[in-house]
Amino acid sequence: MEADKPPAVTMRGITKRFPGVLANDGIDFEVLRGEIHALLGENGAGKSTLSNILTGLYRPDEGEILLHGKPVSFPAPRDAIEAGVGMVHQHFRLAASFTVAENLVLGHRDAADRGLLLEPRVVEGRIADLSRRYRMPVNPRARIWQLSVGEQQRVEILKVLYRGARILILDEPTSQLTPQEAEQLFQTLRLIAAEQRTIIFISHKLEEVMAVSNRVTVLRRGKVIGTVMTGNTNTRELARMMVGREVVFTKKKEGPAQAERQVALELRRVSANGELGTPALHDINLQVHAGEIVGVAGVAGNGQRELAEVITGLRRRTAGSVIVTGRQIRGGDPLEAIRRGVAYIPDDRLGTGVAPSLSVAENLVLKAFRRPPISTQGLLHPGRIRTNAVDLMQRFSIGASSPQVPARQLSGGNIQKVLLARELSSRPLLLVASSPTSGLDVGATDIVRGLLLETAGRGVGILLISEDLDEILALADRIAVLYDGRIRGVVERQDAHVEELGLMMAGAA
Repeated sequence: MEADKPPAVTMRGITKRFPGVLANDGIDFEVLRGEIHALLGENGAGKSTLSNILTGLYRPDEGEILLHGKPVSFPAPRDAIEAGVGMVHQHFRLAASFTVAENLVLGHRDAADRGLLLEPRVVEGRIADLSRRYRMPVNPRARIWQLSVGEQQRVEILKVLYRGARILILDEPTSQLTPQEAEQLFQTLRLIAAEQRTIIFISHKLEEVMAVSNRVTVLRRGKVIGTVMTGNTNTRELARMMVGREVVFTKKKEGPAQAERQVALELRRVSANGELGTPALHDINLQVHAGEIVGVAGVAGNGQRELAEVITGLRRRTAGSVIVTGRQIRGGDPLEAIRRGVAYIPDDRLGTGVAPSLSVAENLVLKAFRRPPISTQGLLHPGRIRTNAVDLMQRFSIGASSPQVPARQLSGGNIQKVLLARELSSRPLLLVASSPTSGLDVGATDIVRGLLLETAGRGVGILLISEDLDEILALADRIAVLYDGRIRGVVERQDAHVEELGLMMAGAA
């Protein structure tokens, strides 16, 4: 870092208002040259708004921005790009049918790249040089759909470097990577920072922040709580700064032996097709016992969604049996799965989990509207629906001003609490939880994990499908690794090693 020179980024008194929300409240934020600076905060703390201001997507209502000591203004994202600010988004922004080279020059105004179609080898050579320099191997001629998730992320980083970015913002960059891919990314970031480029690293994973950053700035409710040297703090202190209270970091305790428990779920040679009709699951055999949490680890796109949908009746299986507490359930029949005691927390909260335009109260009875006391003789009782909502909102600490608030107006953490309240209040025998804390801040994550452990403690079998190995290691009794639609192995938590699991997730073990 070059602390004696002007900071790479200086944001003074940044304020941004939206209707009814003060997203950034007089924020002062400074990042040095050659620094990896982590930006932490709960959902809604103002991280995304601040990043969007720095990349020209939003204009601040008040405050000023300086790059390398000089005032700047970004009326549009292109102005930020031309000033050397680039952002790698959590959800990649690549054209799947284009090659790596075509994606890197797409929309780029550099005159040297306008002749891509005439001299594509020149561009490919520049990409190859960047790949070697930052240890991010990728084939310039490969099409994006042919690449792994880790390779696609390399393309996103190469894209901003290709365009000359001196300031890089990375939003949740490891959310879809194996442990080995994450460590490779950290090595790349260190190489980039060593060239006096600046990196703003946004993540919910406190261990990663400790491993890769030089300093950390914590936001809470639109304000800066503090900036600390990473070497002078720890994960517990950072969590306390983020949420304003001590965070317990809930972990699973040892339960009774499997032989003493009923089998809540048994999968026998289950196979199923994906959306395009091609095989997505191959000959899956797995058991989950009552009171047990079995974690399914894997990189996104290896059959996780198909596995969850087969068990919950949302997808027909092409072969095999799904048995819940000793009784086989029909494929492609979600109502029967519900009647057999299967509850489901999907990874797509707004698309599948809740009905966004319906109220919190209505969402909480979506699976109970056929049963008394919510309905009798086919008639719904609005008073009982409201009473049910008030009770569940209190029990699960759902932050909504009224049971009548539309679900779409809630934060991600509160939407997840609505899902948990609805599914767990149905007294399930089996819970399928898919990425239950994805995108949640540390406080909301700890609450959700606590509810899962409490549920397992009542004897409910839980199949926990997650791309977050830390979460699986914290909660699961056993861990099954899913790769290319196949179970690569099942290990007891006490015997699990991150490196071994990462290799299995990559299909290398």
